Amino acid sequence: MSNSIEQAKAFGQHIAQLKLEIGKVVVGQEEVVEALINAVFCHGHVLMVGVPGLAKTLLVKTLSETMELSFNRIQFTPDLMPSDIIGSEILDDSRKFHFVKGPIFSNIILADEINRTPPKTQAALLEAMQERQVTAAGTRYDLGSPFFVLATQNPIEQEGTYPLPEAQLDRFMFQVILDYPLFVDEVNILKQTTGSVTQRAGAVLNAEQIRNYQSLVREVPVTDNVFEQVVKMVQQTRPNTETAHTMATKYLSYGAGPRAGQNLILAAKCHALMHGKYTVDREDVVAVSKWVLRHRIVRNFRAEAEGVSADQIIEAICK
Repeated sequence: MSNSIEQAKAFGQHIAQLKLEIGKVVVGQEEVVEALINAVFCHGHVLMVGVPGLAKTLLVKTLSETMELSFNRIQFTPDLMPSDIIGSEILDDSRKFHFVKGPIFSNIILADEINRTPPKTQAALLEAMQERQVTAAGTRYDLGSPFFVLATQNPIEQEGTYPLPEAQLDRFMFQVILDYPLFVDEVNILKQTTGSVTQRAGAVLNAEQIRNYQSLVREVPVTDNVFEQVVKMVQQTRPNTETAHTMATKYLSYGAGPRAGQNLILAAKCHALMHGKYTVDREDVVAVSKWVLRHRIVRNFRAEAEGVSADQIIEAICK
């Protein structure tokens, strides 16, 4: 037990260092940084929604540098094939086939504008995300550990896109909304990016330490009361059921499934550790609820017409 407490203290120190190093390069976006760090230590993936130019690539690249992890960016386009991501077998000079690994073989993957590629290519990424392995020519290849996918979507331009099906959205642990920076942050961005000096983030963790902390997160104790609160919260998102919240019945077509509860518990465990606590309480669950639930509930036409957002519904359920 004492060893776990020492590990938890070290984890908190490393989190503070991570945020400090990332802050040298990325100005503002504290909530997004918090969510990405949480997902890494929960072994989860993140769907990031935001307009172009909000430093998504810079943020992910900086995160990989602070963790000494390999990083690849894949630009998703309508003509992208599964083999462009996974890799393919080629015939060498000795007339033998050998597998050439694609960009998916990296610790951190930025899947840029994932909804611009056809379902077949999306499905290839889905297998990698869920199984931590890929299949090529009937042979399975394990991906590295840790393995973390950050996919982005542009909320404005929807022409020529292939919306992610609900089953695939559910595979993302979090959906994070990137908003425009605050005035002060935007001034600092201009100062930092238009001068002659370029800031770089230093390494704080390595792959082995990350794997150890991923195991530590799962050891955080949770009381039966918190488990019951999470199940109640998830069930309240399901419209037209006995346990449905009035907002859910009024504004939702579909609610969240059991995977939402699993991710709420895991994310709350990590949130507790990141903030110096050794057990999970309701505040930790509420703090991560929007990240976990906003892409797992489907609003109906009435919600669209009245301008009721997923976040507003989640806030009502969390009260």
